[in-house]
Amino acid sequence: MKNKETAHHEIGFKSILSNPFFYNIFSSIIAKKGNTARFVSDFVKPFPGCKILDIGCGIGRLISDLPNDIGEYSGFDMNKCYIEFARKRWENRNYCKFFCETVSNTTITKEDYYDMVLAVGILHHLTDSEAGNLFKTAYKVLKPGGALITYDNVYIEKQHWFARWLISKDRGKAVRTVDGYRQLATQYFSNMKEEILHDTLRLPYTILQIRCVK
Repeated sequence: MKNKETAHHEIGFKSILSNPFFYNIFSSIIAKKGNTARFVSDFVKPFPGCKILDIGCGIGRLISDLPNDIGEYSGFDMNKCYIEFARKRWENRNYCKFFCETVSNTTITKEDYYDMVLAVGILHHLTDSEAGNLFKTAYKVLKPGGALITYDNVYIEKQHWFARWLISKDRGKAVRTVDGYRQLATQYFSNMKEEILHDTLRLPYTILQIRCVK
């Protein structure tokens, strides 16, 4: 059982990161410069007129690296403060819409509609059942040829000890191995590209990117 001091520390830190201002500062400090731009250009690969669904969009940090000629961006997040921050920050981009609710078959009713679904830093917070529903929903709303892009910390063999330790302290309690994430994806997608990254943060860390094509 956790002692009160440890529990209080975790709650306090989580509370701080729930504030969009401090979350934005923390993310900017810990991430390597240009990492988000690289993720967008090399893995998301947006194109003119594309429609993007961002599950767990947070404050919409990815938008700064998206081209201005995309067709539609729909960001969903359960944190009301994040959504309010995103709406104010990106109010000049008419193609951006933000929703403070979960993504499911009931909230997203359009089938074969989106060119891309983003789930950045989401899967390691979800149970297998919840993650399965995410893949199922993504498959339903994607156009044929559309892609679901996931981005999560991961356990691998011969991992840097500090990266493994840091990942073990993550707020998400469902960090998986590469095979663990792959097994979730292959329930609905057979065309996948995986990439393991070790240089996304200023500290040793390990990220798995998966691009699942419908």
